[in-house]
Amino acid sequence: MGQLVSDVNEILNYQKTKKSANNQRQEILQKIANDEQNKTNLIKKALASQRAKYGASGVSASNTMTGAVLRRMRDETAQSFEDKKKDNLEKLKNIKTNKPNLLKKLLSRVDDIVG
Repeated sequence: MGQLVSDVNEILNYQKTKKSANNQRQEILQKIANDEQNKTNLIKKALASQRAKYGASGVSASNTMTGAVLRRMRDETAQSFEDKKKDNLEKLKNIKTNKPNLLKKLLSRVDDIVG
């Protein structure tokens, strides 16, 4: 009887663990989405600011040097967000739940049960 209670508790704990893991996954996915939105907004602001400075000084945006500077600014701004995204994806990979296998438990105790 004690083993039955133990198995039922293990299944209930698995359900709680599974729900908790799903919640953690959703939180991480939400962080990734928020970071992507923040990255997009920050890049747009930085590029608009730089274009305005170039425009005020009379430099054309079609200039190759200007384009290179703007690309570098975009890449530098996005780098920290890419690092965060990598970390969050690694966290997603590490969230695991182990489903209890009651059949394996029974087979491991078959001698005790039969014998």
